Amino acid sequence: MDCDSQNGSLAADSEDNSRRSREPEDTDEIIMAKFDERIGFLGGGNMAFAIGSGMVNRGLVKPSQILASGPHLENLIRWKKMGSETTADNEDVIIKCDIIFICVKPHILEKCAAEIQRKHIRSIRDSDKLFISVIAGISIEVIEKHFYFIPQLKIIRSMPNTPMQVGEGCTVFSPGRYVTQHDVEKINMILNSLGTAQEVPEKMINAFSAITGCGPAYIYTIIEALADGGVKQGIPKQTALQVAAQMIYGTAKTVLETGKHPAVLRDEVCSPGGSTIAAVHELEKGGIRNIFINAVEKATLRSEELGQSAAD
Repeated sequence: MDCDSQNGSLAADSEDNSRRSREPEDTDEIIMAKFDERIGFLGGGNMAFAIGSGMVNRGLVKPSQILASGPHLENLIRWKKMGSETTADNEDVIIKCDIIFICVKPHILEKCAAEIQRKHIRSIRDSDKLFISVIAGISIEVIEKHFYFIPQLKIIRSMPNTPMQVGEGCTVFSPGRYVTQHDVEKINMILNSLGTAQEVPEKMINAFSAITGCGPAYIYTIIEALADGGVKQGIPKQTALQVAAQMIYGTAKTVLETGKHPAVLRDEVCSPGGSTIAAVHELEKGGIRNIFINAVEKATLRSEELGQSAAD
């Protein structure tokens, strides 16, 4: 059915619909899955906060169980407001926490690990700690090299995304050689509580990251562009943003729940001679497919470059 055939007025107040997030199918299971461990974050930036706040919002941990580090405490204010502890000393996180997310920038990793190594005193608890890297492009081998002072480092390489903060994340991960099946089950429980998670071969993570990790930025750009198009046609900006975001949410859900190929679903919207096929023609003339294919390729290559720089 073409959009020409859609009649009716748009409700200005669509905020409730635009802010829907998927509820867990089994609420009791989520409640019972609370963790006793302390959760640490080496680096308290946007991705770290998406994970930490998501865990709190989903009831996995209390805010007081979280410790986030960063060189400038003024940049960690949102963690304090959430009720979590902050520190400027990365070694505090290593000492006090059981599950540690490494969320520093790729070029900071070596310096961060060296700083921790200078202060670190080996403990029998070191080998029990579980580390999860969310650093783009950096391999398990490189992380093991920088954290050599922790014997048999249990490291999981992952690439989550920021929608974790609303329970709609999409994460891929690969466990290192010292990670146990129990560790994998634990991280699976955490990540799946914040959206979906899938274990993949490490050699594929950069390609997956170009879709899952970088993808939200692509979609935010699309939402903004669609809203601007609506504004050009006279729709108020906030309403345009809300309906554009809800349309993408519903479209994605349709793909996931019907199992139909996107091309089939697109054809169901395009009536002969209608406005939708005219608009799709404009997208094709603009090379929209090439743009996204190239974007995924460029993001993959950039992750590989970051990894190579860290390995050198």
